[in-house]
Amino acid sequence: MQIDQLICKRDGRALFEPLSLQAAPGDCVEVLGPNGAGKTTLLRTLAGLHTQFDGDFNCSDFLYQGHRAGLDELLSPAENLQWYGGMAGSLPSEQLIREVLGRVGMAGYGLTPCQRLSQGQQRRVCMARWLLHPARTWLLDEPYTSLDKAGQTLLNELLARHCDDGGIVLAATHVSLTVGNPKILHIVPVARTAA
Repeated sequence: MQIDQLICKRDGRALFEPLSLQAAPGDCVEVLGPNGAGKTTLLRTLAGLHTQFDGDFNCSDFLYQGHRAGLDELLSPAENLQWYGGMAGSLPSEQLIREVLGRVGMAGYGLTPCQRLSQGQQRRVCMARWLLHPARTWLLDEPYTSLDKAGQTLLNELLARHCDDGGIVLAATHVSLTVGNPKILHIVPVARTAA
């Protein structure tokens, strides 16, 4: 993944100073900056969801996880994963769904409607979804949100395994990643003048 002099904009105004980054397989990148600096907008731009920018980037073969879980709360975790797999182009088997739910500590909740799960449990279902996606680059926005200590440990293990397997992680977070020795991408907001 490569970012070259990228500036994201909102209503034609630059959000931050130009960013450049070269991320190779195995890299974990921590995106840091104050609230409102444009971390979410950066990730959304890399995912093709925000189109106001200058500069260049190459980010293909990615999975994007935003602030919201993106789960249908009326469906169970198993049904959400089945639907997601279909959208990604391959229907996961019931066995595979059981395996990934087990890996994230949700083995006993496969048929429970997501609306009855806690926010932390829903985050774990999101992590199970990542395991079904073959993307090499994970774009994660505040991945620690709603996770207890055990959930944070699990997240760190999944991120480390993904990087060890040659994947790339780019995570905007206010909680320091504890995955190897992450690269740091500092976002410096453009100074605003008083209106």
